[in-house]
Amino acid sequence: MNFLNNFKNLLQSSNVCTNIVRNASKKTSGSTRNPKNPHGRPKHRGWKRQEGHYVTSGTILATQLKPRFFPGLNVGYGRNTLFAMTNGRVYVSCEKVDLNWDHSLVQKHFAGRHDQTIYKKYFNVVPEPQHQRFRLVDEN
Repeated sequence: MNFLNNFKNLLQSSNVCTNIVRNASKKTSGSTRNPKNPHGRPKHRGWKRQEGHYVTSGTILATQLKPRFFPGLNVGYGRNTLFAMTNGRVYVSCEKVDLNWDHSLVQKHFAGRHDQTIYKKYFNVVPEPQHQRFRLVDEN
């Protein structure tokens, strides 16, 4: 009882401020439309195996966005990848090409280069020679 009387006396006195201040109950957060990395994860395109490396069939040799490298001997062409079709050593060759200038894709990628000599990089996989440990004894 004594406490309540003291509290009432304290509230009635003129030198005590009775204004109540309300603070924010939640903190503000940043916008979700601003990602930390605006470019996303890196794609790591380019050469995966260098010239002279030994690869097995199915090994990815290069990834690309536009046709930059082309399949050669024993190399397959996926959507944006070049892969080995047999076991062997990787060799890269730069060869002169004769393009069909009437084709729309050729015009798109090589516009303005009619008078220049155009070279393309080809990935080749040359299989290792087989061993000669066995010999033919009889054909019957």
